[in-house]
Amino acid sequence: MLSVLTRRWQRNAGSPLGVRISLFFGALFVILGLLLPYFPVWLNSRGLTPIEISTITATPLFARVIFTPAMSYVADRLGNYRLLIITLAWSALALALVVSGLSGFWQILAVGVMLQLAISTLIPLTETVAVSAVRSEGLDYGRMRLWGSITFIVANFAGGLVIEALGGGSAIWLIAWAIMLTLASAYWLPAPERRALSAQPPRAHWRLSLPVRLLRARLFVVFLVAIGCIHGAHATFYTFGALHWQSQGLSAAWVGTLWAIGVIAEVLLFAFSAPIVLRFSPAALIVAGAAASVLRWGIMGFDPPLAVLVPLQALHGLTYGAAHIGAIHFISRAVPPLALGSAQSLYSVIAAGLFQGAIGLASGSLYALLGGAVYFLAAGVSVLGLVAGLMLLGRWDGGLLWPEAPAAPASPIALPKVG
Repeated sequence: MLSVLTRRWQRNAGSPLGVRISLFFGALFVILGLLLPYFPVWLNSRGLTPIEISTITATPLFARVIFTPAMSYVADRLGNYRLLIITLAWSALALALVVSGLSGFWQILAVGVMLQLAISTLIPLTETVAVSAVRSEGLDYGRMRLWGSITFIVANFAGGLVIEALGGGSAIWLIAWAIMLTLASAYWLPAPERRALSAQPPRAHWRLSLPVRLLRARLFVVFLVAIGCIHGAHATFYTFGALHWQSQGLSAAWVGTLWAIGVIAEVLLFAFSAPIVLRFSPAALIVAGAAASVLRWGIMGFDPPLAVLVPLQALHGLTYGAAHIGAIHFISRAVPPLALGSAQSLYSVIAAGLFQGAIGLASGSLYALLGGAVYFLAAGVSVLGLVAGLMLLGRWDGGLLWPEAPAAPASPIALPKVG
C-alpha cells in the first residue's frame, strides 16, 4: 500500500493541477509578504499614530471570526471556490485602490479593514482547493505550499528595498501590484465540476449547518485545541522575538539570519513532506509539532545564547511546518468533502486567529514584567496542545468525522483533462 501511494505522489508531483495551485500559493503569499510588514509602514506615512495603526491592523483579527466562516460557508454551498476567490481578489484590488487615496483615520479604518478581510479570507479558500487536490489526486500538499513560503521571503526582502528607495507611501502600490498578480493566477485555478455544482444539499437550519456540525464533532474540537495551542504559542515569538534578541545584544544581521533559519526549515519540510506524510499519521505530526513547541519555547524562556538559538530556530520546521501539514492532512482525511471550506475557515479563524490573538495579548501584558521568561507562557500553552494532540492520536481512527453522503461530490474542483 505504501509503495502504491508513493508512486501516486511521484506521478502527480508535477501535474497541471499541482502547478496551478502552486502558482496561486506563490502569488497569494507575495501579497502577505508585503501586507504584513509594510501596510503599517504605509499607515505611518499617512500620519497615523501608533494606536491608530494598531487598531487598523488588529480589528480584522476579530472581524474575520464572522466574515471568513460566512464566506467559506457560501463557497461550500456553491461548490465553487474559484468563483469566490476571484470575487474576493477583485474586491481586494478595488479596496486597495480606494484606500490609496484616503488620509483620515476613520476612512482608512473602514476601507483598510475590509481590504485585510478580503485578503485573509483567500487563505482558507485556497487551502480548501489544495486539500481537495490532495484528496482526489494524491498531490503533495507540501510541494504546492512551499512556493508560498518562498515568495513570502522574496516579497519581504524586495519590498523593503523598494520602500527604502521610494518611501513608505509606495507600500500600498506594491500591495496593489501583488493583488493584480494574484488575481491573474486565480483565473488559472481549476473550475468546479458540473456535478459538484448540482449536488449541493438542501438548505438546512443553521443548527444543522456544516460549521455547527463540525463544532459538535468532539474530535474536530480536540483538533482545534491542539493545533490552536501550537499556532498560538508562536504569537509570543512573532510579537517579541526580534525585539528581545536585540535587547540581548544580537545584531540586526543575526536577527534576520535567525528568522531565515526558521523559514528555511519550514520550506525544507514542505519540500519533503510526501514521504513523511506516508510514514506518519496527521495526528502524529501534530503531536510532533506540539512536543517540539514545548521544547523550543521552554528553552527560549531561559534567554539562551546564540549557539543554542540556531538549532531552536530550526525547530520551526516542526512547530509550524509539521503541525500545519498535519492539520491540512487531518482535514483532508477526516472532513467530508462538502464541509472542507467550513473546516478550513474554522482552522484559520479559531486555531490560527483567536488563539494567536489571545496569547499575543497575554504576552504583551506580561513581557514588560517578565522579559524573556514570557516564553514560559508559550511553553505552557504548548503542553496543553500536546495533551490535546495525544488525545487526537489515540481517538481518531483515520476515518471521516461522520459518514459521507452517497451523492456528495468527490471534489469541489475539476481535474485537468488529459490529452
